[in-house]
Amino acid sequence: MIKEFTEIELDRIIEMAWEDRTPFEAITFQFGISEQETIEVMRREMKPSSFRMWRKRVQGRATKHAKLRSEDTDRFRCSRQRNITGNKISKR
Repeated sequence: MIKEFTEIELDRIIEMAWEDRTPFEAITFQFGISEQETIEVMRREMKPSSFRMWRKRVQGRATKHAKLRSEDTDRFRCSRQRNITGNKISKR
């Protein structure tokens, strides 16, 4: 099942998928898509080399799965992270 998303929603899904501290469950809660559907979105919207790099990065990462996270990890992003807009990190 392929859901249609606006450009802004796609940007946010990709942004959340790249963030280390954002679990797939947060993407499911916000957009109603499963981890597998998130992977399909990433595969469809990214260059093949970028997708492979992302998959290698998140595969088995404890912070991307709520059940694997430690009890003391209770936020989705680093406390030092600035706002991200349009998939571009703001200048420091």
